[in-house]
Amino acid sequence: MPAALLSPLGFAILLTLLLALAWRRLPRALCWIAVLVEIVLIVAMTPAAANALVWKIESRVPESSACTAPAPTTIVVLSGGVRRAPENAHDVAALEGDTLRRVLAGVALWRDTPDATLVFAGGGPFAVSESSVLQDFAERLGVPPISIRRENQSQTTWENAAQLRTLLPALSQRIWLVSSALHLPRAALAFRAHGFEPCLYASDRRYLPPGGVGYYLPQSSALIKTELALHELVGEQVYRWRSPAP
Repeated sequence: MPAALLSPLGFAILLTLLLALAWRRLPRALCWIAVLVEIVLIVAMTPAAANALVWKIESRVPESSACTAPAPTTIVVLSGGVRRAPENAHDVAALEGDTLRRVLAGVALWRDTPDATLVFAGGGPFAVSESSVLQDFAERLGVPPISIRRENQSQTTWENAAQLRTLLPALSQRIWLVSSALHLPRAALAFRAHGFEPCLYASDRRYLPPGGVGYYLPQSSALIKTELALHELVGEQVYRWRSPAP
């Protein structure tokens, strides 16, 4: 879902324009309701609100130590996208920072897991697939090609799971699922819906505790965090609707 459709800033600007055009024609009670909504939207652009939303999501991701033994030997790393079209499979600079953190976390987990297979998921919209760049990066970090598998057709998290389910030889049902903590609850829904049993492994956590006056003032970084959190919350509900009934 496009971030603009879930942006507090976008809604605030639209509501401001509507109020400016129709303030005198609207019932007074409706005008004040709109003003209250504007205030809520402004609050949503503060670190306090953004981190509250992030905590609501990330608090449901357990530490990796919570995964019951024996640990999975298949490690699935989900791409977090690219900043621009990769020029070739060696173009690591094209990867988003979130994607880089996921690869680094996946490789670190691979080093701690004897005989593990590292699997990269992500096609993307460009000629060079995201997973091919991820594989090249992992190989530069010392992972041998024989230990790597990938799929390069998916465009979404749901498609990540669907495409990995069709790989031959088939992947283990029980896997490590590596992504950002903000993304993992939605990703876990998709993978469980496709028959996997994921142990969650967070590459990073974005929640920041209160600190200073700026925590309660609107900031561009907080707006981005709120948009990401709303995207995950709405996407999670969509995946719940798409998942087969238990």
